[in-house]
Amino acid sequence: MRGELMNPITIIGSGLAGYTLAREIRKLDKEIPIRVITANDGAFYSKPMLSNALAKKQTAAQLAMNTATEMAEKNNLHILTHCHVENIDSDNQSIITSEGHYEYSNLVIATGANPIRIPVNGNGADDILSVNSLDDYEIFRERLSGKKSVAILGAGLIGCEFANDLAAAGFHVDLIDLADQPLGRLLPKQAAENLKQHLSELDIHWHLGCSLKQVDKTSSAYELSLSNNARLQSDLVLSAVGLKPETRLAEATNIKINRGIVVDEFMQSSIPGIYAIGDCAETNGLVLPFVMPIMVGARALAQTITSNKTSVDYPAMPVVVKTPAHPTVVCSPAPNAKGSWNEENMGNGIKATFNEGD
Repeated sequence: MRGELMNPITIIGSGLAGYTLAREIRKLDKEIPIRVITANDGAFYSKPMLSNALAKKQTAAQLAMNTATEMAEKNNLHILTHCHVENIDSDNQSIITSEGHYEYSNLVIATGANPIRIPVNGNGADDILSVNSLDDYEIFRERLSGKKSVAILGAGLIGCEFANDLAAAGFHVDLIDLADQPLGRLLPKQAAENLKQHLSELDIHWHLGCSLKQVDKTSSAYELSLSNNARLQSDLVLSAVGLKPETRLAEATNIKINRGIVVDEFMQSSIPGIYAIGDCAETNGLVLPFVMPIMVGARALAQTITSNKTSVDYPAMPVVVKTPAHPTVVCSPAPNAKGSWNEENMGNGIKATFNEGD
């Protein structure tokens, strides 16, 4: 899959954003050269599936839907695997990689995001796991072998999904979060309490309004010390406190960065001809780390790159929380929106609507 192309569209990253964009471009133009550069093996999989694969007894290999070779053949792509981009020379429209120099016509950064690591004391802190890739998931499954309990840091979307999945797979789960409710950034109080109650019916125990201070190894497990002076024993510790956009390459190129790579309505960065999409991008002050924004953005950016300049128009984008114990769908208001929630008990669930206004 190595070789030379004449001025290809170049996508850095082979995650959902990178591959979705490549496929959207290919729908519009069957022959335009597209190069995808990835630091891993380039296997295509759906990252959202990582947090609900255990109960289904799915391995990392089973989650991979296509190899890089298959993706290249199906979509007429030129894919460089295990290739690291070291620098971008925007003046000469080229990139410097571990495999050599490559020119591009348009460049798209789709480097995703990395797990946030909160500072934790103790000789077991370095053993805390995060699951953000197939390789991470494989390590997680290996470490789970023979274990009975898992402590999860973070009761947000990913933390709750992993908690449900682990409990359904037979593990005792302790869920720790500084907020006083699960999904603190997504759900109003009553809806969050309803979710908490249903998850509690599994073997999930809540430790809210506190944080993890220290993790120490014992002879057979880990001892966790919380900020409220509580102590827990757990066989494994998983961090799910959030993701931080991967912006190091963009920063080195002097592309404008805020929380993520700042892009305009056409997903173009501060340097013409360089775009960003997915978890690494920031649009109108927001980082949108969900599937639907990637799909909408990829369709618009594919049009722009193939000479039909198209702005991104994000519709209402509900997020499905994969908690089978209590299925939840959220479509939250903007972070700075003024208004109030109205919550209605619907029997076994809650209907919540946000009313704008002072």
